[in-house]
Amino acid sequence: MEATFNNILEKLHLAGGDSGGVPAKEPTEQELKELRETYNEAEQSHVLAFYDDLTVSEKAGLYECLKSITPKSINDITQKALSSAQNKNEDFQLEPLPEAATASVLDSKDDDIQSWYTAGLGLVAKGQVAVILMAGGQGTRLGSSAPKGCFDIGLPSGKSLFQIQAERIWKVQQLAEKESGKKDISIPWYIMTSGPTRKPTEQFLSEHKYFGLRPDDVTIFEQGVLPCVSNDGKILLESKSKVAVAPDGNGGIYQALLTSNVRTDMRKRGIQHIHAYCVDNCLVKVADPVFIGFSASKDVEIATKVVRKRSAKESVGLILQKNGKPDVVEYSELDTATAEIKDPKQPELLKFRAANIVNHYYSFRFLETIEEWVHQLPHHVARKKIPYIDTENGEFIKPDKPNGIKLEQFVFDVFPLVKLDKFACMEVKREDEFSPLKNAKGAGEDDPDTSKLEILAQGRRWVQNVGGTVESETSLEETGVEVSPLVSYGGEGLDFLKTRTIKAPAVIEKEE
Repeated sequence: MEATFNNILEKLHLAGGDSGGVPAKEPTEQELKELRETYNEAEQSHVLAFYDDLTVSEKAGLYECLKSITPKSINDITQKALSSAQNKNEDFQLEPLPEAATASVLDSKDDDIQSWYTAGLGLVAKGQVAVILMAGGQGTRLGSSAPKGCFDIGLPSGKSLFQIQAERIWKVQQLAEKESGKKDISIPWYIMTSGPTRKPTEQFLSEHKYFGLRPDDVTIFEQGVLPCVSNDGKILLESKSKVAVAPDGNGGIYQALLTSNVRTDMRKRGIQHIHAYCVDNCLVKVADPVFIGFSASKDVEIATKVVRKRSAKESVGLILQKNGKPDVVEYSELDTATAEIKDPKQPELLKFRAANIVNHYYSFRFLETIEEWVHQLPHHVARKKIPYIDTENGEFIKPDKPNGIKLEQFVFDVFPLVKLDKFACMEVKREDEFSPLKNAKGAGEDDPDTSKLEILAQGRRWVQNVGGTVESETSLEETGVEVSPLVSYGGEGLDFLKTRTIKAPAVIEKEE
């Protein structure tokens, strides 16, 4: 089963690529017969209902797609996911992660933070640090059809998320060069897209010359897809010649690292430490030396950043121990009484407060073991409205209520497979490191305006922290200062503003 499952995923990860100009070739009668038998045995023969009516190229395309799927395994995956969803409310024991595995920049000693920072820059200088960006999403909710990374949240500079993040990587490279005295230090940036966002992402970055990064240090790869199935477990067709598929979730990252040869590239480069994050966190500290240094000092396989939960009612997943293993527990899985428990050592704080922000560290040695555990990762059920072809009459149906299931994996599904003493967690300041972009402008929460203001507020604090003054004709809460990552990564290097008065809104793009 393990080999078969990995084979399906590997082939499906290749879906969405082009044929390289090879002419379509209709399968032979024997090939078609064998395919029909496979799907008949799995009770999924309906996917070939319109085969005889298709053109040669359509027949070839459908055949290749269906051949890449093992329908019995899709049945098994679906059944297991549905069963798991039904048993989700089973009893479990929860505890915070052990103190030895955690740290918080809110109350750590300055010497410790500086030590982690210096160590992290040292690892960057050795060429051992890489970054993985999970950027599969389109900006649909934001009113854009482009990849979310292309989105301009309305900063004075007009920079996109991709530009902001690329410039943060560039700055860490520069800081490492200054600290070590070495030249030409690079941090490879591996960007995982979905099928629809791959080409637009490649084009956008190419047009903007990778925002100052070396093209050879930017690799774009594609996450996999899985067939969509109906509520009664039948594989859906999006047209008479195409299977309906959907991205396999951010948990598909592990298989994608194999099928894309990204892991091979990391090995060739001598990478040992990897930072992974999501594109829609506008305050993310990409390749954060403090986080890298902390994680490396703990000698762990996985570490994660968290922010402090605002209140017991905040709808966020929590990173903790579940039945003695590191895990993420969703807000919906916690009853009110558990969510409201106070920390006995710090009664003003919640006991369970480590909010997941999908910001992780991996040791490369752990990624070298993907083949050993990837088949153990569960699939989750997302019930969706999925347009499909009715195989009884050939009609295209656009449902008005959920009619099917998209199967997905979560990046944190691997956490319980890691030994507790090989897992660590760092709490960071929300106002410095977490500003999610989820909603359309005007939503008032997690939207372009809130993210813009949070970046401007951070810049204002940085200027004030070095003795500068920020003035505005409007409330300072409604404006601020945009400090380019090319000037400062985390508030350092701004002494030139010590006696300056900045009229907000303003952009600090260079030292002058």
